[in-house]
Amino acid sequence: MSPRESLTPLQRMTSSTPTALWNDSCSVSDLEYSLAQGGAGATANPVIVVEALKKEIAQWTPRIRNFIREMPGAREDEIARRITEEMSADGARVLLPVFERDKGRNGRFAIQTDPRLYRNEQEILAQALRFHALAPNMIVKIPATRAGIGAIERATCRGVSICATVCFSLSQCLAVGEAVERGLKRREHGRLGISRMGPVCAVNVGRLDDWLKSVADKDGIVTDAGTLEWPGVAVFKRAYRVFRERGYRLRLLSAAIRNHLHWSEFIGGDAVISFPHDWQERANASDVEIKDRMGAPVDSRIIAELRRKFPDFRKAYEPDGLRPEEFDDFPPTRLTLRRFIAATCELAAIVRDIMIPDSDTES
Repeated sequence: MSPRESLTPLQRMTSSTPTALWNDSCSVSDLEYSLAQGGAGATANPVIVVEALKKEIAQWTPRIRNFIREMPGAREDEIARRITEEMSADGARVLLPVFERDKGRNGRFAIQTDPRLYRNEQEILAQALRFHALAPNMIVKIPATRAGIGAIERATCRGVSICATVCFSLSQCLAVGEAVERGLKRREHGRLGISRMGPVCAVNVGRLDDWLKSVADKDGIVTDAGTLEWPGVAVFKRAYRVFRERGYRLRLLSAAIRNHLHWSEFIGGDAVISFPHDWQERANASDVEIKDRMGAPVDSRIIAELRRKFPDFRKAYEPDGLRPEEFDDFPPTRLTLRRFIAATCELAAIVRDIMIPDSDTES
């Protein structure tokens, strides 16, 4: 067996293509597995934080009690934010050697701003600056909402490496790309450094597919077999082409994997794929060939069918499909914000149960 044949599929991808693997988890053990596959970063969101806390509640309970004692006037959501910060700082420490090796392009841990702030540019910016200061290799997730686009430009200008999130459409991707470019140019004009910044724009490819599948079910729309596995891929590939044409200095990141197309179709691109741990294991157990597919277009018949049958695909796929004032009301945006906000509240509720235990369970 040759050395290459002994590599896992993900090791072959990360060692032979420019495509980066980032770990979509707060778990340090998951991150260590990812690093062994050539992983070079990590992402998280409120849902992931809650899942990690529940999984590791035994080890986190004493730390939460310490926070409660150390912060006697704090609300449960303030303590929940501290938990998120500490989990993220733990991950950032593990990734610091990669950050130094790649000079800031990789080796970052993505921490998400509070989704409840999605309409308030100033509050998003203030939290982004706080999170940026947690570690030299922190990257801050900001939603691609109307207010979020302004916060992305201002945070970038302040030296924050951003990861746009809650993004499903080419229009949002282009708004993010332009905002980052404006922020970088403002820094350059002020003779401030940008060489170690590493901004990315996450496209929630699987969540767009989820929405269109729900529309098909609700409206009784019939499509050719497999068609609804491609919408997110189509948007991502078109955004990738446009980003390269315009020379935007940020990478695209594929998020919310639902099928192997959400990673295999992007192999070979100078892009990031954010894999949950279970999908890393599935990828390594698969026989998917590791080859360059980023330049291969989505079948024109699939694009035509999606355009014809789904108005929301047209909105997601066309460069002028959504105006900035429509970003917040795009259905995948609303659904994702609701899920992230629910998880944020659930995290606070877990803290509340430790802060104010039920009389039947109090130790």
